[in-house]
Amino acid sequence: MAELAPLREGALDGHPWAEWAEWEAAARAGGQRMPGAASRWNRDRDLTWEPLRAERVCEVAYDHLQGDRFRHATTFLRWRPDKRPSDCRYDQLESTAPFELQRIFGR
Repeated sequence: MAELAPLREGALDGHPWAEWAEWEAAARAGGQRMPGAASRWNRDRDLTWEPLRAERVCEVAYDHLQGDRFRHATTFLRWRPDKRPSDCRYDQLESTAPFELQRIFGR
């Protein structure tokens, strides 16, 4: 926490998800549920979203990507000081081609 604390200052200024933070706050005030919000599976967990300035890169493992959203178990693996945030894009992520899934699971 102490290591990331300085990245909280001015975090929403130019943040790529700043608009989402506004939607999330409005939804919460209106009693609506946003993706990643509490559900019957995680009702007692603190799921507070803390924006950070996008200055650090971490490597994650994930099970599935739906559009531009990680689904299911996404796990922090390690910090990547050798990478710049601007070098990290969704088009670099590996995905299983639909024809491979069809070949594995059939129709």
